[in-house]
Amino acid sequence: MFQTYDEALHWIHSRLRAGIKPGLKRMEWMLEKLNHPENKLTCVHIGGTNGKGSTVTYLRSILESAGYQTGTFTSPYIEQFNERISVNGQPIPDEDIIKLVNVIYPLSLELEETELGGPSEFEIITAMAIYYFAELHPVDIAIFEVGLGGRFDSTNVIKPLLEVITNIGLDHVQFLGDTYKEIAFEKAGIIKKGTSLVTAVDQPDAQDVILSRARELEVPAFLLDRDIHIQDHVSVPTGESFTWKDAETTLANLEISMFGKHQTKNAALAVKAAHILGKKHDFNMEEGQIREGLKSAYWPGRFEVLSQEPFVVIDGAHNEEGVNALVDELNHRYPSKKKNIIFSALADKSLDKMIHKLDEVADKLTFVTFEYPRASKVEDLYQLSKNKNKHHNADWKQAITEELQSLNSDEIFVVTGSLYFISEVKPFIKGQLAK
Repeated sequence: MFQTYDEALHWIHSRLRAGIKPGLKRMEWMLEKLNHPENKLTCVHIGGTNGKGSTVTYLRSILESAGYQTGTFTSPYIEQFNERISVNGQPIPDEDIIKLVNVIYPLSLELEETELGGPSEFEIITAMAIYYFAELHPVDIAIFEVGLGGRFDSTNVIKPLLEVITNIGLDHVQFLGDTYKEIAFEKAGIIKKGTSLVTAVDQPDAQDVILSRARELEVPAFLLDRDIHIQDHVSVPTGESFTWKDAETTLANLEISMFGKHQTKNAALAVKAAHILGKKHDFNMEEGQIREGLKSAYWPGRFEVLSQEPFVVIDGAHNEEGVNALVDELNHRYPSKKKNIIFSALADKSLDKMIHKLDEVADKLTFVTFEYPRASKVEDLYQLSKNKNKHHNADWKQAITEELQSLNSDEIFVVTGSLYFISEVKPFIKGQLAK
């Protein structure tokens, strides 16, 4: 058994070698051994390609503002591992990680000896979160973010009050399929009878799959731009302002502190989810609490401004849709500033499309790599770019340090790409800026 946090964390990360193992049988086996803690949870399930983490944060912040103790399970982390299992936005203590690992570790050893094989890292952390929110630190409500896909994701053992599917993008195609329709089928796998669905999926093929699944299960579905509307959107210095409307309610001049028009969509889904929790499940939330929750919501690594002088932004734009949103925001907010961008990504992404979009906006584009099993090589990224001022550096710390030292007042420095990369970059840049 484990005595220290470092030992526990090392064991969890050692399970990365098990790779990605879609399927629910190992999760079901562990939950059976734990006497089904998932049955004790009151929870919400949030899936989609982009915007899951932000939507989790908006809904958590609204619930917290209304006085509910709210657990969240998210991935990946940005600054510390414990973020993945949080209560009211606060990562759980190190000693609770040790306790959870000492519960799950013996089960992992036993499972390893069965025909199912040992659990993956993500399955272990999911089991830890479920047990934590049900047994070790019970909460009023827990919000679970899907890891990959939905149908066979390890979080799909929970029994939620409602599901949110943010959007559909061509990501993880080697696991989920290479069309919007195929990916939508996997995402729709989280929809369960007796729940409600809120979604922003907008591609016709994907929308048909999602809504057909909801009808099949007799689940009421609320669709952005059909049942939920965003009006009067304006970008303001502190974030975004918009009016939210459905068939019964209008909330004018809502404010969020995260940047980007796409964030208004995530916030709109969270507001509808909050209304459903109030009307159908007795979670009492007043308009003022919804407004305060939205405004105070913060999610690291999503167009996060680390410094105004020098102007430094980090953004976990880890797929084509994320890069499109980043480029739109840079053009919208900072049209006159020169944009120096450092980029790194995982090799299993649509790198050519992502890089060609960055080519359009970057006055200087530098490619780097980082220590991660699926990280792209700098040479491969560099070759895909057509930018006239492109560079590559195998040492990302050196590349960032040089940019910070040479940045002028008319320039903006953006570090973007894989969220795993951003999790390493953020503390390093903060340390450099503090010198």
